[in-house]
Parts: sequence; C-alpha cells; structure tokens
Amino acid sequence: MRITFFILAFFFLFSCSEKKQKALTPPEIPVVEVIQKDVPIYKDFVGQVYGYSDIPIRARVTGFLTGIYFEEGFGVRKGQMLYTIDPAPFQAKVATQESHLAEAKTEMARAKNELARIKPLADINAVSKSDLDAAQAEYDASVSYVKAMESNLKYAKIDLSYCWIKSPIDGVIGKTNARVGEFVGQNPNPVILNTVSIIDTVRVEFFLTESDYIRLAREYKELQDFDPEIARQKKHRTLRLILSDGSTFKYKGYVNFINRQVDPQTGSLLVQTTFPNPDLLLKPGQYAKVVMKMKEAKGALLIPQRCIIELQGQHSVYVVTPDSIVKNKQIVTGTRIGDMWIVKEGLQPGERVVIDALQKVGSGMKVVPQLTEFKSKSNLQYE
Repeated sequence: MRITFFILAFFFLFSCSEKKQKALTPPEIPVVEVIQKDVPIYKDFVGQVYGYSDIPIRARVTGFLTGIYFEEGFGVRKGQMLYTIDPAPFQAKVATQESHLAEAKTEMARAKNELARIKPLADINAVSKSDLDAAQAEYDASVSYVKAMESNLKYAKIDLSYCWIKSPIDGVIGKTNARVGEFVGQNPNPVILNTVSIIDTVRVEFFLTESDYIRLAREYKELQDFDPEIARQKKHRTLRLILSDGSTFKYKGYVNFINRQVDPQTGSLLVQTTFPNPDLLLKPGQYAKVVMKMKEAKGALLIPQRCIIELQGQHSVYVVTPDSIVKNKQIVTGTRIGDMWIVKEGLQPGERVVIDALQKVGSGMKVVPQLTEFKSKSNLQYE
C-alpha cells in the first residue's frame, strides 16, 4: 500500500514539473526587421479621361434630318458622310441668289454701255458734265451690287453645303442625339448631333492644391530647362493611372499642360496629362487616379502598418531586443505608403518588430523571435 502511494505521488510531482516547464518555455513570435531604403513618395489625384480630341458634330443649319450614315460606337474616317439634312430649302435659296446675281450683271452691263455712250458725247460737250457723272455713278453702283449678289450666292452655297455633315477627323463616334425625321439645328431641338473622339491617345485632367502645384511645377520646369528638345521628344513618361477596378494601367503618361492661374475660389490648379491608349481601354468620361511622384525620402525607415499600435493619437510598436525580450517603443510616423509606414523617430535600421502577435506579447516578456518576410503590396512598385 505504501509503495503504491509513493508511486502515485512520484507521477503527480513529475506531471506538475513537466507542466511548469512547458509553461516557462518562451513562445515563438513572428517579427520583421526595420527596412532602410530610399522611398519615392507618390500621391493620387482623381482625374477624368477625355479624348485627345473631342470634336462635337453640329447641325450648322436648321432642317429635317434625312440620313444617318455611320454605326454608333465605331470608328469613322475623316471626310466620311455622317448626316444629311433636307437640302431643298437651301437649294431654293441658291437658285434665288443666282437669279438676283444674273439681274445684277444685266444691270451692270446696261450701266456700262450707257457710260460708254455718254463719255464721247461729254468729250465734245454734247452732254453736260452732270450727265457723265450720273452715268459713272450708276455704273459704279451696279458693280458694287454685283459683288453683293455674288457674296449672297456664296453664303447660300455655304449653307447648302452644311446639309451634308462629314467627319472632321479619324476617330470613334458616339451615340447619335437625333434620328432620321427629327428637326435639328435650333434649340430645343438637337444642335450637337454627336461627338467624334481620338482615343488612341487620351487626356486625363485633374486638380491639385497650390502646395502640390509648387512641387510639381518646379520639377516640370527643371525638366524643360535641362533640355527642352529632350523634354518634348521623350515627354518624361513618369505618371501612372489607377483604374476604377484597382488595376494599374500599363502605359505611362506625362504632364503636357498646367493652367496659367489658380482658381481663387477653390485654391486649385488644373493639370492636364496625356497617356497612350493603343488598346482603346480608356474611354472619355471615365474616372481614374493619376499617380504622381512628389518627392523621394532618402534613407527612410519602413515597417508594415500591421506592426503599429495606435492609442489616442500616439503610435507604438513592440521591439524584440537582442536578448529576446519584448520592449514597447513610442514612435513618430511619417507618410503612409499603402500597407507600409515610414517611421521618422523611435526605431533604428535592422531592429526586430513584432507583427501579427500584438495581443500575445507585453513589455518584459521573453520570446523566441521568428524572423518573417513581409511582402508589401504598397505602391513602391511605381518606382
């Protein structure tokens, strides 16, 4: 009986000792190293896409639409017929002006003959000087009247030519605003019938603040002053576009226009950028974010945003010391770059910072640090 008691007591003490030993084993905690590198600082600006050229197709005369000769949403060629407006009223005006011109020329011929008849008679004093002056004035007036009728005929023919509306450029045409049979060319009826756009290259316009403009203008001016010819040829394609689905447009763009003045009401400035669009992915009217490099932070310290504890506006991290002791440190953060954060004060390059285990650790705790690699998805890729 005593032997059995001692055996049970031995196993009980051994079990308690084993549990205590397990409890004293430091936990494995994932950590990442503080990275030091030059970091480009980008800023996103919401912009709107426009065609490189957006040409409105207008009805320049009033009348009934008699024909549509294109397929909506497809390409058209320069000079291609797009619309026709009933030409009959304008053909009648041309005929009327041609008649008036013929009458004017007849009157000019009569006045010319009368002047030719009176001149010899005036030379021999067979008619008075006033008769010669009257004949000369009548002829001069008839010449001016012919010119006026020629001008009226020219304008009538111009109006007639507006009945056949052709594409001014090669591009893509949109949805028509009028159908065959509608009266067009005068409000409230459609005046702008359609729009033809060049979209193999697009413009993206956005607004930026005065302070952002100063940084951008200095960089843009430095590029131009460095070598204007190179600036024009290479266009310094450094801009990126983030599309509405979060993807990055594969072609880079450049700044080609900065407005001459800041809007005094909004304190913003219009900037126009240009992007190649050979795949015709971008369409006029779309919204996209223009990603622009504003500056470069030299030797910046970077840690994942998931390492940072925020409490009442203060930021801190858990650092694992060389002897594997957890220590809480207050830090001063700088620019946030996606899932990374620049640390301005409080950390040193190579320090190990706890990640994804902030609820499991505390200051003074002994741990077994497990160095992990953090794969950032931030826009450092734009560099």
